[in-house]
Parts: sequence; C-alpha cells; structure tokens
Amino acid sequence: MTRSTFVKGRQTSPKEEIWSRPYAALLIIIGGLVLLLAGLAFSVAKGSRQIPLDVVWQALVAFNPANQDHQVIWELRLPRAIAGALVGAAFAVAGALMQGMTRNPLADPGLLGVNAGAGFMLALCFAFFPGMGFNQLIMFSFIGAAVSVVLVYGIGSIAKGGLTPVRLALAGSAVAAMLVALSEGIALYFRISQDLAFWYAGGVAGVTWAQVDILWPWIAGALIGALLLSRSITILSLGDDVASGLGQRTSLVRLAAVLVVMVLAGASVSTVGAIGFIGLMIPHAARALVGVDYKWVIPTSAILGALLLVFADTFGRLLNPPTEQPVSALIALIGVPYFFYVIRKKVGDNF
Repeated sequence: MTRSTFVKGRQTSPKEEIWSRPYAALLIIIGGLVLLLAGLAFSVAKGSRQIPLDVVWQALVAFNPANQDHQVIWELRLPRAIAGALVGAAFAVAGALMQGMTRNPLADPGLLGVNAGAGFMLALCFAFFPGMGFNQLIMFSFIGAAVSVVLVYGIGSIAKGGLTPVRLALAGSAVAAMLVALSEGIALYFRISQDLAFWYAGGVAGVTWAQVDILWPWIAGALIGALLLSRSITILSLGDDVASGLGQRTSLVRLAAVLVVMVLAGASVSTVGAIGFIGLMIPHAARALVGVDYKWVIPTSAILGALLLVFADTFGRLLNPPTEQPVSALIALIGVPYFFYVIRKKVGDNF
C-alpha cells in the first residue's frame, strides 16, 4: 500500500510530501534567481541592436554618457527588463493568492476581470484627466480592479447552485468583455485611442526609469504583504470549515488578500497593460514544484513569473527584428491551451 501522510487535515501523496520540503523549495528559488539574473543580462544585451555582455557590464559599473551602447542599455533596455521582472512577479503572485483564497484553479487577474477593470479606469483618466501623474494613475487602477472584483463575484454568486470555478471564470470573462468594450467606446468618443494603444497591446516597451521608481515600491510592498499572508492562505486553501476550525479569521484574510491582489494587478496594468494568463499558469507550476505550502508557493511564483515575462519579452524582440511582437500575444499562445487543459482536468465536473 502506498505510504501517505496528512498535512494540516489534508492527505498528501509521497511525491507532494517530498516537494513540500523547504530544502527542495530553496534549491528551486536560488536556481531561479540565478537564471533570472542571466535572463536580465540576456534581455539587456539582445535586440535589434546586439550589444556584447562585456559592454553591458561596463555600462553597469562605469556608465559613459558618450557611449551610444551605454545609452541604449541605461535609457531603454535596463528599465524595460526590470519592469518586466517586477510585473511578471506581480501577476504571478496575484494569481497564486486568488487561487489559494478561492480554491479556484481558474483564478487569475486577467480571467476574473481585474486587469480589465484597471484598464477601464485608465481610459476614464485619459479621457477626463489627461494630465494626471503616474502615481495617481496607479491609485485609480486600484479602484478599477476593486470594482471588477465586486462585479465578478456578485454576478457569479447569483447563478443557481452557487459559485463554482467555471461560473466564476465565465462571470469574469463577461465582465472583462464589458469593461473592454466600454474602454474602447470611451477611447473612440474622446479620441484617445493612441494613448490607450500601449495598454491594449500589453508590453514593457517604453517603460522609463521614472515609472520603475514609482512602480517598484508598490509591488515590493505588496509582495511582502503576500508573504506575510502565506500561512493564512495555506490554511484557507484547505477550505473554510478547516480554516475556521483552526481559528482562522477567513473574512479578514480574504479582505487582506484582495487588497494585495488589487495593488499587484493595478500597479502592473497601469504600467504595462493587461497581460493575461501569467497568474493562471505560474501558480500551478509553482505548486507542482514546491507543494501546497504558500510560504514557498508565493516566492516561487514570483520568480517563475518574472522569468516568463522577461524571456517572453526578449523572444518577442528577437523573433522578427527590428519589429517587436506583443508579449501578451506570445504568452497567450501558451496560456489559452493551458486554460482549456485546466478546465478539462481540474474543474470539468463542476461546470
């Protein structure tokens, strides 16, 4: 008979028990950080203008304003690569939190309309407050994300039989489609289509140091908040009954997690646009690698999400230079088939 154990009221297989060990998780996290540093260096060096890695290193340690390669590295590629890593980590951790607190394998900021809500609020800002600063745009993105969450959960709960994973995804798709349509209508009426084109496409091209300086404290603070919530999310992922029996204040934990998700998604969308499927795929990969303890799932998701977006952005630049392919489209090529796989394998019986 196969040996199995119980972890916090839940039966685990020997394979899951092994990958829940902290040493294995630490090995994956350290290896991922090394690979991320290599990916950042590769991203800065490669593009329509090829720059040797030794020149990249020289630009980092002794920047020379007269050197054209140094200018390309510092003004264009380095802030773009850093923003890609930050946003990839933010979307992935947001998805991990949503999947953990809702026990829904389809939960994702894009699929549940959070990204569309933030984008809709950006359209309103461009139409009525064209001179608004980037910090204010982030704050309004948070509000848009919150409105979309309320709409999605409200619509999904109305259905007979309660809120199931697939119904939640369908409600999110409907709300996202509505908000995108409203955003496009506002763009046409107020003639701000060009201003919104960057957010529609989704990508890190054009990100500046000024945006990175504002972005990173929001995302860093939210990631720290996610880590502080990790134990509570692990307990909550076992079910409300188990969590309540262990003394967990489920409503308070969900509220805190939703606030963290809104900060992560809102800050990311206001910077690079609505890039979907990162928050869907990466948490599943993280749990497969390190188990179900969110103390390890969250940092692993952050690293894997950063890796995915950095390498996808680099590949988009190299695919057909000098033109660039939208990073959101490249990730969707992986994300859409994976979405259908999750529906078939994990939530098909609840449709």
